[in-house]
Amino acid sequence: MTVLLVVAKAPVPGAVKTRLCPPASPDQAARIAAAALRDTLDAVRALPGVTPVLAVRGRVADAEDGADLTAALAGWSVLAQRGGDLGDRLANAHADVAAAWPGRPVLQIGMDTPQLTTGRLLAAVRRLELADAVLGPAVDGGWWALGLRDPRQAAALRAVPMSTARTGRRTWAALAERGLRTLPLPVLRDVDEWPDALAVAAEAPASRFARQVARLRPTPVPGGRR
Repeated sequence: MTVLLVVAKAPVPGAVKTRLCPPASPDQAARIAAAALRDTLDAVRALPGVTPVLAVRGRVADAEDGADLTAALAGWSVLAQRGGDLGDRLANAHADVAAAWPGRPVLQIGMDTPQLTTGRLLAAVRRLELADAVLGPAVDGGWWALGLRDPRQAAALRAVPMSTARTGRRTWAALAERGLRTLPLPVLRDVDEWPDALAVAAEAPASRFARQVARLRPTPVPGGRR
């Protein structure tokens, strides 16, 4: 059974989605992040035959929408992220899963792609059955998903600079250096800046995320002025 690992920050104002400010305030950005996380948890929960795990930085109970997020995590295993930079935290999260569920493959996603559907996740899980690894590139040059038949191989991430336009290519190369056969997943846009938020909301108009984004869109007024 595949472990579906979601790596996220607790959506606390001032700690998440700061590049959405402006036009969002820190509180609004946190509400958008909370909605994105809720949408992601829902997509994972609806996927049969996986073990859902959240590796979180911060305390969910202290976050925006903390009570509902806590309720949404019923039945999940929740791990605290360990390490300094993002590459270390990702590698450690995979290592923690490997220790807790030895021999299980892992598909890891984040909280920045609320347009993810259960069908897309199922396709990624099945694709991982055909290779040592799968990698989902992001529009900005990063990646939105990493699947590993042996999650201990995520140690390769410690040497990959994160959050750059070359992160995806560097990650692919790091996996290849370990002799892993990697298959690509579809390219998705993750939410970093406001134009990303608008594009993703348009792709998933019925999502909680889209409803939160819509609250910040400028509203036309009579005469064509805003």
